[in-house]
Amino acid sequence: MKFDTPATTNPIDQMQVVGHPLNRIDGPLKTTGRAPYAYERHDAVPNQAYGYVIGAAIAKGRITAMDLSAARAAPGVLAIVTAENAGPLGKGNYNVAKLLGGPEVEHYHQAIAIVVAATFEQARAAAYLVKVDYAESQGAFDLAGAKAAGLGPSQATPDARVGDFAHAFAAAPVQLDATYTTPDQSHSMMEPHASLAAWDGDRVVVWTSNQMIDWSTGDLARTLNMPKEKVRLISPFIGGGFGGKLWLRTDAVLAALGARAARRPVKVALTRPLIPNNTTRRAATIQRIRIGATQDGKISAIGHESWSGNLLGGHPENAVEQTRLLYAGANRLTGTRLAQLDLTEGNSMRAPGEAPGLMALEIAMDEMAEKLGMDPVEFRAINDTQVDPSNPDRPFSRRQLVECLRLGAERFGWVGRSARPGTRREGQWLVGMGMASGFRNNVVMRSGARVRLDGQGVVTVETDMTDIGTGSYTIIAQTAAEMMGVAMDKVVVRLGDSAFPASAGSGGQWGGNSSTAGVYAACVKLRETVAQKIGLNSADAVFEDGQVRTGNRQVSLAEAAGESGLVAEDTIEFGDLAKRFQESTFAGHFVEVGVDAATGEVRVRRMLAVCAAGRILNPKTARSQVIGAMTMGVGGALVEELALDKRRGFFVNHDLAGYEVPVHADIPHQEVIFLDEVDEMSSPMKAKGVGELGLCGVAAAVANAIYNATGVRVRDYPITLDKYLDRLPEVA
Repeated sequence: MKFDTPATTNPIDQMQVVGHPLNRIDGPLKTTGRAPYAYERHDAVPNQAYGYVIGAAIAKGRITAMDLSAARAAPGVLAIVTAENAGPLGKGNYNVAKLLGGPEVEHYHQAIAIVVAATFEQARAAAYLVKVDYAESQGAFDLAGAKAAGLGPSQATPDARVGDFAHAFAAAPVQLDATYTTPDQSHSMMEPHASLAAWDGDRVVVWTSNQMIDWSTGDLARTLNMPKEKVRLISPFIGGGFGGKLWLRTDAVLAALGARAARRPVKVALTRPLIPNNTTRRAATIQRIRIGATQDGKISAIGHESWSGNLLGGHPENAVEQTRLLYAGANRLTGTRLAQLDLTEGNSMRAPGEAPGLMALEIAMDEMAEKLGMDPVEFRAINDTQVDPSNPDRPFSRRQLVECLRLGAERFGWVGRSARPGTRREGQWLVGMGMASGFRNNVVMRSGARVRLDGQGVVTVETDMTDIGTGSYTIIAQTAAEMMGVAMDKVVVRLGDSAFPASAGSGGQWGGNSSTAGVYAACVKLRETVAQKIGLNSADAVFEDGQVRTGNRQVSLAEAAGESGLVAEDTIEFGDLAKRFQESTFAGHFVEVGVDAATGEVRVRRMLAVCAAGRILNPKTARSQVIGAMTMGVGGALVEELALDKRRGFFVNHDLAGYEVPVHADIPHQEVIFLDEVDEMSSPMKAKGVGELGLCGVAAAVANAIYNATGVRVRDYPITLDKYLDRLPEVA
């Protein structure tokens, strides 16, 4: 099915099931520990062995010798795979770093071997017996140093210019020119990257933790130099991903290689230190923002340049994306700069681009509002635009940013905010409020599904879509129930298997909208099949309460399916609507903090997000996504940072003891409001994404609240005590 114009009649609009805050259908499995995660597939295949991955002890250089003799002789060892004996490996489309290094080493903890043994303890013990000699060479690890050396525009993303930014900025009566930094960050999901691989002749099955099944199936096939149809990936449950499991990684490749060498199924889980230093990260940025405005607050010039680093062949962190679209202004400059650094690959982490970009832009907007003597909400509102600022002929499909900001200000009690920073006190606490706009582009992806109807009237949906804790199982079931007119207990959802039709997968905030649209397409075809079988006109048929009827004739779905059942398969493909309309999601984020006047301790007291993200398919699971994202935003503001050893090129705090993230006790009160909105240009579901929107802008709202509380402006994340403690107001 091709979606290139809104349908005049749409069964989803009945909203009998879709749009209701239903419990997750996979909830009982997860809360009772029966959900089968990748490393726990003990019953998937017998005789499982264990692999232990060895990471390089240098960040740049060459392996000169590797002595495996002691490890091979160790108890229980079945095989050791290195680049020397792995055979020729191809390179998948989505990987910058080699997933099995040697003899060249590209970054610290690059996998250089896997030891396979009968037990995990034996594999780990033997791995420590492997002796590796290196010739270390000088690496590049310092982004600030690379910037100082004079990086030019990235060839991948040349500067985007509208009007004459330089002249307009120089002529603006009110100007801001400031630099902001964001650090490297780790996904730090609860479930590590894990895989179990088993060969059957020349075919391999990998039970893994991966967000994008079709991508990674092809990627693994190319890496192993084998046909894609001989590779099967299975990933029904994922214990967190945040973008770090979008791509094929070391665990899957080495599990497959280890299983082939040992002639036994092999399971691999990356140890926690390997996750920051071996898998992908959110790359650090240095961002320069310039804003020029008239005295009445209208932006006349806006410029945003961002520097980031990556391995050779990688891409820059696109932190300027939102600045191209969020606010009006006739004269514009945006651009990214890329340094080649010998660190682990910089790639997708929840809301790549907009998340770190808004951390800078939304502080800059507050700083500019202060220069103008304007309320931050009003300054943003008067610079709203209903068209792409770079292309006035391209309107937004739906844009309710101002509505989000105004409703948020009302509900949060923004009128009670002190316009003078550092003046509101409650005993030992300096209290402040901050806000920021939230923005994330809406992306749609081709997505397929297969729908079966059996003789019991049960509808089974099969798609390789994944559920990373987002509620995919539930919203897909709601879509099928709505389309086929059955109750939720008559729907079975099977996900995460490359044997099923290829879906959009989970990532980039495209998963929920695109995958349910694919299920919609398959259900449209199944409805036509049912109607045709019983001799009805599908256009006139009503599917309701397990029946299909037209006029006075009514047939149960079970009877229509018969003993052999019915099956339909289709894929949603999107036309050019996204080119004709700018499709985006918007939010207003509001935060109140208390800062201890003596110690500088920051406590987030309450948070509010008002979101405009199209039709909300399930308010309960959507709210869960947003409050999780808000919590992640607090982490980015206050604690999250991969501490880089710039001498040796590795991230020091590479475990959950050293890499801090917020917990429930850190966030006492969160409120989420969804505006009543449908976006007919987005998909047949009229939905958009929301899981990343809840993060975008939150860190800046926290930073602005800290400034409002203390009068101390910090432009370098995370906002830790060392950056402001000595600048706090004197304790009375």
